[in-house]
Amino acid sequence: MQKLSIIIVNYKGWEALRACLDSLAAYKSAIIEFEVIVVDNCSNDGFFTVFKTDFPLFTFIENSGNNGFANGCNLGAKQATSDLYLFLNPDTVIYKDSLDKYITDYIKNSDIAILSCLQVDENNSFYKQKNRFPTFFSFFGISRAFYKRLFKNKIEKSFKENVSFFYPQWVTGAVVLINKHWFEKVNGWNEDFWMYMEDVDLCKKVIDQKGIVAVTKNSTIFHKHGGASRINVFTKALTKTEVLISKHVFINTHFNVLQQVILHFFMVLGVLLEKGILSIISFFVFKNLKLKVNRFILKNYLSYLLYALNNKTFLSFRSVNFNKN
Repeated sequence: MQKLSIIIVNYKGWEALRACLDSLAAYKSAIIEFEVIVVDNCSNDGFFTVFKTDFPLFTFIENSGNNGFANGCNLGAKQATSDLYLFLNPDTVIYKDSLDKYITDYIKNSDIAILSCLQVDENNSFYKQKNRFPTFFSFFGISRAFYKRLFKNKIEKSFKENVSFFYPQWVTGAVVLINKHWFEKVNGWNEDFWMYMEDVDLCKKVIDQKGIVAVTKNSTIFHKHGGASRINVFTKALTKTEVLISKHVFINTHFNVLQQVILHFFMVLGVLLEKGILSIISFFVFKNLKLKVNRFILKNYLSYLLYALNNKTFLSFRSVNFNKN
């Protein structure tokens, strides 16, 4: 029997998590023996105790705070008893036999460091997973569009695919299979990131260490589109601001000093111009919530920039490493 540790990080996503855990509790396998470790990032809403009672065979860990996805994943990995980790979003559901095929493909292909699988949403549409790392010339939307057009043939030729696998440069953190050896080799998930781009960072570290990132075509997992997020203006503004912050953290982590200065400058300039213009428009089209959210993003982003200047760090103040800097 192949032992497997399934690690799920949750924050107030209990409805989606229940469907995920139900699918795991019902899963039967003759080749896999798995444990399920749920790390709750201090939802503090009373459901933690309920779920511990409802799923007594699974391990539940309450984090010290809402310390982010990377921190929760690392905390779960520390409690794992196997040498194979499957990091799974709470808004996923496991189909019959999907884990068997998924794990078998990983075990049989020892050259692969990180393996993901196909993901399908509630509309039966497959997620686009042919992802490439952001580069100095393709970091922003406009430059990325020109870069893809100019180097289309080069990009297509560099992308490898065969009957069973395709090989993107990075895979989404919703479904990540990695063994303990590789996990420790790259020092796990980077807790500089509070939320977003930690999956890109993890894959970048693996590839920098000559590891291979792949997606198997032989296994499919259901992943609800936006299923782990809460929909209101303030939460949406918070998450979109954290996307911007994570981009700054990624720049500081993976680019040289000169590139950092240039990318930070154009990113700040671009965000202030875009969100500023959209915020002004929102006052005239005040019923449009999509426009209104830009005001809160702008406010959050300006506060972040002040934090960054005062504390001399681009980390989110929510990151567990913020005070260490």
